[in-house]
This record gives sequence, structure tokens and C-alpha cells, in this order.
Amino acid sequence: MKLSKRLKQIEQMVGNGYDHIWDCCCDHGLLGIALLERQAAPYIHFVDIVPELISGVEAKLQKFDSKTQSHWQVHCLDTAAIPFAHYHGKHLVIIAGVGGDLISLFVNAILKQHPNLDIEFIVCPVHHQFALRETFRSLQQGFVDEALVKDNGRFYEIIHVANCHSQPTLINTVGEKFWQTTSAEGVEIAKEYLDKTLMHYKKIQQGKKKNVDHIVDAYQAIKIWG
Repeated sequence: MKLSKRLKQIEQMVGNGYDHIWDCCCDHGLLGIALLERQAAPYIHFVDIVPELISGVEAKLQKFDSKTQSHWQVHCLDTAAIPFAHYHGKHLVIIAGVGGDLISLFVNAILKQHPNLDIEFIVCPVHHQFALRETFRSLQQGFVDEALVKDNGRFYEIIHVANCHSQPTLINTVGEKFWQTTSAEGVEIAKEYLDKTLMHYKKIQQGKKKNVDHIVDAYQAIKIWG
């Protein structure tokens, strides 16, 4: 099945050098299957807490046993409970399709349990991007890469971070790379996303139930150039 723009962008941002790639909250497993097909790592793991989804993914994966040198495993469990210490090597954890608040909980739990393991994250939150980026900064996660995608009328930030010992530049709370786009389409998407984001936080600001002045100021300071 063809990947959506969002999943395709995530797949393209997965580089080499990982021993284990974890497709978390994997839903129907499309992203992990694409990574398995190109043998992106020796081991591709599919993680979801919903038993029916994992059973469906496992049925799809049966046909890959003789077609790829990469190995796959399915795990019906909470992302925060993955036993990373049982798997030797470098890990890439991909979390997409859930909110930034839930991703923050997952990342906090994983890094607290496994502070000395080599774990990187690629995440694509459906909302709460600013708060998630603040979480990454508080956890000393350094910037690796990021992208902005408009898919089926919605905007998605895709964020790749690693421990600051390997990537010393902490991630920017409002993003940086995708505001400096090289294409006319990229500039248009960035402007549209910035306008929408500012409108959202200004509405919250006007409601005065939550102080978001610092967030509005941060987004207003962004300069888009191509």
C-alpha cells in the first residue's frame, strides 16, 4: 500500500546505522513494512497496544520471511514499556499518529529507564508540538533533522533528535530548518503553517486561561526565507 506524504517523509528521514528500529503506535504497520522492504536495519520492530492491530500486522509480515535479510518482531505493549535493554545496539524509536503530550510521556519514561542506551527518536505529533519540543530540550535531546509536511489538509512536524552528547545543538522550540526552505512550495507551506499556528495561540492568549505570551512571541519572531 502506498505511504501517505507524512509517512513517506518519515521513511526518507530514517538513515543507516541502526541495529533496531521501533515503529511505535504502528497502527497497520505501513511505515515499518516500508523500512523492512528496504532493509533499513537488521531488526524492525512493530509496537502497538491494541491486540487486533498487532495481529493484523503480524499476518501481513508473514510473507516477508523469505524476502528480506532484515528480521521483524511484533510487540503488543505500551511504548513506554519496551525492554530496550534486552536488545543490543543502537535504537531508533519512531512515534507518529499521537499527540505531543503522549509522546512526551513515552520519551520521558524511555530515557528515565534507559539513560545509558543509544536511543534516537523520530516523532510526528498530531498536536502539542511546542510543548513536545520543550520536553526534548529539558531532556537534553539534540537536533538531528526536521521537516514540515502538509498531508490531506493537515500540517505535521517531523522531528529527529538524539542525545546531546552526539548532537550538541539543542532542538529549537519552534523549529528552524523548515522555515529556511529552498522551494516555492516549501515557502508557501511554511507561511500557511505559521499563520495557522499563530492564530491558534493568539486565540488561547485572548482567552487568558493560559499564559502563552512566550509562545506567541517565539512564533512572531520567525523569519521565512527561501
